[in-house]
Amino acid sequence: MSSPCHTSALLLVFMALAVAVAGAEQSEERGCDVIGDESSESQMERALLKKLEPLSQMRFNVTVEKGKTENYVYNFRVCREVNSTSHDFGGLVQTDRQNGKTTVIGRINETQVFNGSDWIMLIYKGGDSYGSHCSGEKRRAVIMISCKRGVTASSFSIISEEREKEQECFYLFEMDSSLACPAENSHLSVGSILLITFASLIAVYIIGGFLYQRLVVGAKGMEQFPHFAFWQDLGNLVADGCDFVCRSKPRNAPAAYRGVGDDQLGEESEERDDHLLPM
Repeated sequence: MSSPCHTSALLLVFMALAVAVAGAEQSEERGCDVIGDESSESQMERALLKKLEPLSQMRFNVTVEKGKTENYVYNFRVCREVNSTSHDFGGLVQTDRQNGKTTVIGRINETQVFNGSDWIMLIYKGGDSYGSHCSGEKRRAVIMISCKRGVTASSFSIISEEREKEQECFYLFEMDSSLACPAENSHLSVGSILLITFASLIAVYIIGGFLYQRLVVGAKGMEQFPHFAFWQDLGNLVADGCDFVCRSKPRNAPAAYRGVGDDQLGEESEERDDHLLPM
């Protein structure tokens, strides 16, 4: 291959790599960025954002219709841009269904996150300006995630929009998720501990006694069971006790069976040995 052809081939390869890298960077979705420098983010904030990662692959929306003047759809993604092609960091976006206009309520690059015992709260700031409301300040979205075991995410809804104040206006949303639930404690009860201990002792007694009787004493058959005679006598005593307490027939009733006794042998003759006596 001539030198010009070789150079052209290398240029084509480099251009293909550059296009691939650029496409990968554009397709990569941005994640939540807690307000402030990365070094100032606390371990709790990073842990909460990591805890919410399973929700980042989901999309949530809710429709609000108030008469004929307001008809909006709110789209929400946790720590991801709703419209990744717009590159506007919009994590919660309002769309007017009448004219198709979109308004960013909160951006993921201005995020606050904190939690309680059974809830996690996300605050997305830096949304589009209000205009005539709230002194024209930027919109913000507050998302309350409450604990509900057994569901990854459900019941996303808007609670209210506070825009009658001069400052600090916000949109309030809520949703349920098991990710906001505290870890379940798996402590055993006292009864369970005692039962496990008792069962373990029984197993050690039977196995250890069996090995001792077989390998040391040299017992065979049922004699290999530890203290076999004791347990056999105990079983007989228990059976007798059950018969004495639980039987329904009168105690003075004759037995159902009779063995060979003295009354079956007949009376012995008083003269049975008389013929042996000397005359």
